[in-house]
Amino acid sequence: MSSISELEKIATQVRRDIVRMVHGCQSGHPGGSLGCADFLTALYFHQMNHHVDFSMDGKNEDLFFLSNGHISPVWYSVLARAGYFPVAELATFRKLNTRLQGHPTTAEHLPGVRMASGSLGQGLSVALGAAEIKKLNNDKGIVYTLHGDGELQEGQIWEAALYAAHHKMDRVIATIDYNGQQIDGSTEQVLSLGNLAAKWEAFGWDVLHTNGNNMQELVDCLALAKSKTGAGKPIVIIMKTEMGAGVDFMMGSHKWHGVAPNDEQLAAALGQLEETLKDY
Repeated sequence: MSSISELEKIATQVRRDIVRMVHGCQSGHPGGSLGCADFLTALYFHQMNHHVDFSMDGKNEDLFFLSNGHISPVWYSVLARAGYFPVAELATFRKLNTRLQGHPTTAEHLPGVRMASGSLGQGLSVALGAAEIKKLNNDKGIVYTLHGDGELQEGQIWEAALYAAHHKMDRVIATIDYNGQQIDGSTEQVLSLGNLAAKWEAFGWDVLHTNGNNMQELVDCLALAKSKTGAGKPIVIIMKTEMGAGVDFMMGSHKWHGVAPNDEQLAAALGQLEETLKDY
């Protein structure tokens, strides 16, 4: 289990990976990926019980489902840094006939990926199916998910939320990347989410809050969420993040949702992110 300082160093390297991957193919989604680097680092290097000798059934381990699949750069980097596949493979991001496609798929058999996630709104439903199987098998593993806040505008999310509470799916921990931005502007402008905590509470979930760009707060919140499993309610973490976190000119703007940095911008971004491990 990594210390807070070790986790912060890994997250910084993950951010370097993200901007280099997206720059390398001049395509992808850096903003949300940068914002979630701390969360996925904390999840894979501190919180989850997971096996890098990957099997699709995931028996006797915790599972993670990325619902907002467009932030694949951050997930690919974390999976590689955690040992699921060679770090050098990050250089193949979004290239033809490679395993690291723009949205995660299962057809490429990339270790760590258990569902294709390009169409938004589906991840919670799939995760609940996995949780049901674990429940039937008396498997005590926890099922984690990550969702974008704009993704909550999809009705399927709320159908799944009703199902989870009704069936007391209390070993499910969903996290919302609440950065307030989506591809066309702020969530407030596009379709306001209103009182998000009150909505999840009304749907029967146990609601927690955290700062998704503070490693200590993240680790503490994930530990608290885990302590609440088995109590009859699914758990949701509303995680406040900054789109583009770690790169000053990308922060807080929806404009970096799906735009690749040019050569000059890449150099500026890398200048703000220390090479803490080793670049691929």
